[in-house]
Amino acid sequence: MKKQIPLLLLFICAFSYAQQFKTSYSSADFEGPFSGKVFLYLSKENKRPKDGFVGITSFPCYSIDVENIMPGATVVFDDTAKSYPVKLSDIERGNYYAQVVWDRNLGGRAINESPGNIYNPAIEVTITQNREEIFTLKCSETIAERLFIETEFIKELKAPSTLLSKFHTKEITVNAAVILPKEYYTQADRHFPVLFKVAGYGGDYLRLSNNTSIQSQPIDTIACITVYLDGNCALGHSVYTNSANNGPWGDALVKEFIPALEKKFRTNGAKLLTGHSSGGWTVLSLQTRYPEVFDGCWSSAPDPVDFRDYQGVNLYKGENLFYTPEGTLRNVATVAGRFPWASSKQMYAMENIIYRGEQMHSFNAVFSAKGSDGTPERLCDPVTGAMNPQTFEHWKNYDISLYLRNNWDSLKRNLDSKIRVSIGSQDNFLLTGAVYKLEEAMKALNANMEFEYFPGDHFTIFTPEYQTKGNAFLANRYKAWEAVNKK
Repeated sequence: MKKQIPLLLLFICAFSYAQQFKTSYSSADFEGPFSGKVFLYLSKENKRPKDGFVGITSFPCYSIDVENIMPGATVVFDDTAKSYPVKLSDIERGNYYAQVVWDRNLGGRAINESPGNIYNPAIEVTITQNREEIFTLKCSETIAERLFIETEFIKELKAPSTLLSKFHTKEITVNAAVILPKEYYTQADRHFPVLFKVAGYGGDYLRLSNNTSIQSQPIDTIACITVYLDGNCALGHSVYTNSANNGPWGDALVKEFIPALEKKFRTNGAKLLTGHSSGGWTVLSLQTRYPEVFDGCWSSAPDPVDFRDYQGVNLYKGENLFYTPEGTLRNVATVAGRFPWASSKQMYAMENIIYRGEQMHSFNAVFSAKGSDGTPERLCDPVTGAMNPQTFEHWKNYDISLYLRNNWDSLKRNLDSKIRVSIGSQDNFLLTGAVYKLEEAMKALNANMEFEYFPGDHFTIFTPEYQTKGNAFLANRYKAWEAVNKK
């Protein structure tokens, strides 16, 4: 008589295997050894899955930590890999595009496009019920360093930073594209005001390389030099703010980059600021922290400027970042400020795998203290959404509204009338509420600041009226500077 195998044993045997993805890199791309994180990206729709928008879109991703892996040696993704949304054995069956990236973390912002990182051209795989199947991905491509090609009106400025280099113990430069007006050549003795334009999260000054069609546009009718800053650093957007994790980016900009700029180009001393989204937060922070350096700021749709409304969360009350008090899932991105696009839970969960350079990591890198492991402390638990009150104590130093409320008496003389904030009434990323809070606080202090709300969202507010009003404000700020400084 045959012995029957217990059902529990059959179940364990059936599920003791998971699909495996094996990967290696070649000595032609890196002589090794490699120690660090390796990532697997999968997508049913995106033919380049590594380039997907982390958190804003959802796709399976996995990471493993490896040490001293030599070229040609194989590492394996299986159920032990850190996973989103599920481990490999539980992934939905079907056809996928697959890519692996070996993150050398040499300073580029996004893992998928950091120079020096090694990856494979995407391959198509079919994941079936056969849990013993092995997919092999040989990584033979290296993300190249991008070089800036100057044109007549667009120049590159890479200012060495002693401050940042000392902080990171390696050479760091503050980089930008400097865009000249046509008058720079036709009026050789003329000096010009500078408009610092700061990109939002993911912007890249290198996109202006070899561009022959752009000249610096005037501020209203005032010819100016435009300096395009993108803020990219290894942990996200530096927002040109001094931080425990990114280093002294604010001081590096003001004390090192600006003197280098003024030495190389014919500037007249006037310095104006504008930026959108993370760039909007940046310029408001720069104007308030260095009120004597900058002469006017137009902040457009800034990242949260008052932490009593951090994309709908009151951080001072210690609210959960994933769920409302009623238990509803919180949105972090919407359509027209109302309809769900991406949840906070999804974004934090994906960034728990893609460990650096993304939006929530970027906030932590700027606002948080450095943790005991050398990485930024996290504002919230990536699984439960529970806020870390100790981490938030450090965040308070970067609440622009709180800083202004606490210091307005000393700031008023150099800051009054220098700030304009505008935003869409249906901002996709729920940023409008924080602007309302800031406006209420400034009105209570009788501060002379402009606030204006426009129909539209984060992307549709750039109507001619929106831009005309912003530029008119900056032009008036320049005229105010000129009236004092005109010789």
